[in-house]
This record gives sequence, structure tokens and C-alpha cells, in this order.
Amino acid sequence: MINRSLILVMACLLSLSVNAANYSIGTGGQSGIYYPFGGALAKVWSENVPEVNAKAEVTAASVENTIKVVRGDMIAGIAMGNVVLDAYNGQGKFPAKMPVNTLFALYPNLVHTLTLEKSGINSLADLKGKRISLGAPGSGTAVTSAALLESIGIDVKKDIKAVYLNYSETTNALANGQIDAGFIVGGQGVGAVTQVALTHKIKILSITADESKAFIEANPAYSAYSIPADVYNNVGAVSTLSVWNVLVVNANMSDDMAYNLTKSAYEHIGDIRKVVKMAEMTTPENAARLQGVPLHPGAKKYLDSISK
Repeated sequence: MINRSLILVMACLLSLSVNAANYSIGTGGQSGIYYPFGGALAKVWSENVPEVNAKAEVTAASVENTIKVVRGDMIAGIAMGNVVLDAYNGQGKFPAKMPVNTLFALYPNLVHTLTLEKSGINSLADLKGKRISLGAPGSGTAVTSAALLESIGIDVKKDIKAVYLNYSETTNALANGQIDAGFIVGGQGVGAVTQVALTHKIKILSITADESKAFIEANPAYSAYSIPADVYNNVGAVSTLSVWNVLVVNANMSDDMAYNLTKSAYEHIGDIRKVVKMAEMTTPENAARLQGVPLHPGAKKYLDSISK
């Protein structure tokens, strides 16, 4: 006869296992940095937060991740700061204010405006009339690229032939001559750009000081950034824009959950850095890099506890 106590213990364990399996982290395409970062974070959380068994989910990135976090479909999502700021304020792609907070900032995304060396395209203004990939639908890249072009007077619906492709699709289309240029807004050394630079002579367009200043005034989540020479094969230094990526969560997440997720991430950040070099910038000092969107109270409680 089976011991009733044993049955109860097994039932409890099964219940905990089922509950812990219902979490995902919104990332992006597999050729960017979001996906490996999310995978490494999911592993840390699964191993160190008892009630969480997380997995990385491939998505169209920032906008989709933010929406799914708000709907309760994801425990967290990686997103560009400008998208999360729009969600919090009910602007851009978001018709109303969304209940979003951040756990912490991750690393800065950089605007890569890619073309081939032989294209004859030397500035943002030269993109007018060209076939341009603005990024995957529902991505932060698509939001940023459209806003940047609009800021210099290029109407993305009238003045260019716009297509919406993810990182790898953009570089493949560029290499095959299907587009003239494309935007990738990703971390320094992003894989898709690194790979195409090894097989083709590419150019990353610089953003002038005046263009940068005008854009930042209208989009305060961004700042100027210089990509050093030789980050990508045979590409010199590039003046561009940066925006911090953050981990976005639903503002209604419990304080205990937010505290435990933040604590485990920082205590095991070394494991994440083994997978994603950009995680070197994921530090408590950088946690509140995105101004205008509050840290979740549970995350802030942990950060306050280690700053004393």
C-alpha cells in the first residue's frame, strides 16, 4: 500500500514543477544579442529562483516583448529603452499608458546604418529613394530607424522603398543586392554585422553632430556614441547613436519576485558574461540608466540593499 504522506509530497513537487515551467523571457531573433542574453538569464533564474523555470523565447523584439509582458504572457522581456519609455507614457506604438517597470538596464544598443562600400551611399540623406530595411516588424530597430529618417526629413512611406527584415534577413538581402541599405540597432559587435563584414566590404554610415543633436532633443532616451575602428572587419570609427536596453516587467509583478529575479541576476552575472560579452555593462551602477521609467520597487529594494 502506497504511503499517503509520500503521495502528498509527490503531488506538491509536481505542482511546483508545473507552476515553475510557465515562464518565458522575450528576446529577439537568434542572430542578435537579445536571444543569447535571454537564454543565459533564463538559465540563471531557473537554477537560482525556486519558483521560476524560465526559457528564452524568439520574438520580434522590443515592441512585442513589451506588449506580452503587459498582457502577462512573459515574466520579463528585453527591450530598447525608447520603446519602454513610449509604453510607459502611452506614445508611439502604444495608444495608452502601459503598466511597465524595469528590473535593470542591460547594455547600450547602437544604431548601425549598413550599406555596401560600392553602393555610393555616404550619408543618411543619400538613403532617399533607396530600398531600405528598417528592421523586423514590431522591433525597436523599426521604431528607431523610422524616427531617425523622419528627423532628417525622409518620409518612410513616400521617400524610400521600405521593407521590414530582421538582423540576418537584412544582412542577407544587402549581400544579395536586394536592398541598398539596412538598419540594425544592436550591441557593439552584434553577430549579423560581424558576419557580413567578413564576406563583403561594408560601410556603416556616420550620423553627423547636427543630426545627432536634433534627434536626441526629440528622443531623450538616446545619446551620442562612437563605435571604435575595427570592431567590424575593415570598418573605421563611426559616429552614431546609442540607447540602453532594459529588462522590462509588468508593474504588477510582486515585490518579492522582482527582488529575487534582480538578486539572482546580479549574483550570477559572471555566468551570463561567459555567454554575452556585452553583459560586462550590466552592473548595479548602470541599473537605472533609462530615465523616465521607474525601477520596479522590488528591484530597487535589492539595489538599495547592496549600496549601503
